[in-house]
Amino acid sequence: MSRNEAASRNESTSRNSVSTPVENENSLASSLAIFAIMIALFLGAIYSLSFLTLDNPWPMAVCLVLFALAFWIPQTILGRSDSAGES
Repeated sequence: MSRNEAASRNESTSRNSVSTPVENENSLASSLAIFAIMIALFLGAIYSLSFLTLDNPWPMAVCLVLFALAFWIPQTILGRSDSAGES
């Protein structure tokens, strides 16, 4: 077998062996439930600011924690459903 044939075979093998991404998407019901929980955390963070005064810093602490959880949980623990094609 010549060198060109080996190179051609190697190229065709690499073109045909496409890795299939692992698709791990949630159902509609679970996506809506997760969305409802995360939006509740976010709205709870905003609502906690109504109790904020200069004498009481705890509502701001609650706001920061709830706000961080509302973004951190979906992005890190649950993952993204549109990242199936990324490697």
